[in-house]
Amino acid sequence: MATMNISLPEAMKAYAEAQARDGRFANVSDYMRDLIRRDQERAKARDEIQALAEQGMASGPPRPFDMAAFLAARRKA
Repeated sequence: MATMNISLPEAMKAYAEAQARDGRFANVSDYMRDLIRRDQERAKARDEIQALAEQGMASGPPRPFDMAAFLAARRKA
């Protein structure tokens, strides 16, 4: 596993150390890896949403939506 050194303000360092002490993480490195994994998941979700939005924009002009007809069709199904 590669090593990386980062500089943090004292308050952030103390917070990260407290997260490790609370027992949820074995050490600060585990905490940082968890933060990075979560950020990667958020970035992936954001990219997927962006792709869907672009797909919708490229699908053509908007059409009126009939909520009553939609609900009626759902009730039949």
